[in-house]
Amino acid sequence: MGMDRRTFLATLGSGAAALLPAAAGAREAAAPAPDAVGMLYDSTRCIGCRACVTACRRANGLPPEPRRLDGAVYDAPDDLSDRTKTVIRLARHDGGTAFCKAQCMHCVDPGCVSVCMIGALHKIAGGIVAYDKDRCIGCRYCQVACPFDVPRFQWDDPTPLIVKCEMCRHLIARGGQPACTAVCPRQAVVYGKRDALLADARERLARHPDRYHPDILGDTEVGGTHVLVLAPAGFTFQDLGYPALDDRPVPQLSETVQHGIYKGFVAPVVLYGVLAGVLWRNRRATGGDRDPGDDDPGGEVNHE
Repeated sequence: MGMDRRTFLATLGSGAAALLPAAAGAREAAAPAPDAVGMLYDSTRCIGCRACVTACRRANGLPPEPRRLDGAVYDAPDDLSDRTKTVIRLARHDGGTAFCKAQCMHCVDPGCVSVCMIGALHKIAGGIVAYDKDRCIGCRYCQVACPFDVPRFQWDDPTPLIVKCEMCRHLIARGGQPACTAVCPRQAVVYGKRDALLADARERLARHPDRYHPDILGDTEVGGTHVLVLAPAGFTFQDLGYPALDDRPVPQLSETVQHGIYKGFVAPVVLYGVLAGVLWRNRRATGGDRDPGDDDPGGEVNHE
């Protein structure tokens, strides 16, 4: 009798658990590179004009997402999608309103890069999280790993890609800046070196403590991000739509577990051995272990 599913899973689980103590220790978190660039978004300065959304679309060759509002049609998406890399949302809290810019946060230690098995998502100069469409196999692990729920998948395309902000790296490579920061009329979002932006954000908090929420999103959350956010007084980052996150980077946990299980490739050998055993026993039980050529006197398989 072949090994049933419950027995197989129990064997699999006990084998993996036995290998976990072999981990060399917790995976250390990454730190910002000396040349790290970033963006600072100040919600108190944003007027919701969505010029950044339009500029991003134009710079990245993305088609519009028309919506009907008050009888008229506007390009006004309300969420990130496979056609929208950044979006301005309106948040309401205790009778007040505030705007929020959603986009890839370009984590210092990104979960999406950690889980991307062949490097379609990877870090480039400045700490930007870039995407290589020629390497992507569409596994969508990056969507699961992203703590900010950013990457989007082109479900309606026959050759689908992952879509996310890459900080207009093609413009930066030519000496420019991201399209959204270039067009903002109120400098609600600005581009520069991450350490300088962080210092600027801290100075704003110190100068106008009554204007701002006292923390900077992206300073330490998930190990830090290259996109920093300031929220208005009376609003938390969760009120603006950002998730509540601690300071531990996603890869610090996921890679520690993975390295413990797969250290020295012992676990894959064990697991493949278990699978081979299951197949062999089941084939023996059903008489399926005969060579296909045994049915043909000439030793050839008849495929008709």
